[in-house]
Amino acid sequence: MTNLELAKKIASVLDEKKAVSIQIKKVEDLTVLTDYFVICNGTSNTHIKSLADEVEFRLKQEGVTGHVEGKSSDWILVDFGTVIAHIFLPNAREQINLEHLWSDAEEIPLVGD
Repeated sequence: MTNLELAKKIASVLDEKKAVSIQIKKVEDLTVLTDYFVICNGTSNTHIKSLADEVEFRLKQEGVTGHVEGKSSDWILVDFGTVIAHIFLPNAREQINLEHLWSDAEEIPLVGD
């Protein structure tokens, strides 16, 4: 699976679990941290935890393991190395504003867009 395919797979899983405002940002030319960010928000602490759990579970089934950070906060990060998923509560997403911080990043259309 390519890095872009991985990012789109994560976005698809998040969409299936009713994540809100999903975006994929290609950052590989802007940082050495990762190649893609998948950014979304959920509707509650329980929802963002279930989103992170489902992404981790579904990707593990395909042999891709990730590292989860922040399960007790309003921002959960799931790091797959080349793709990092950022799952926020709406207020945290607004405050941190990754879309602004990485505004030079190319936005990748989601499947069906």
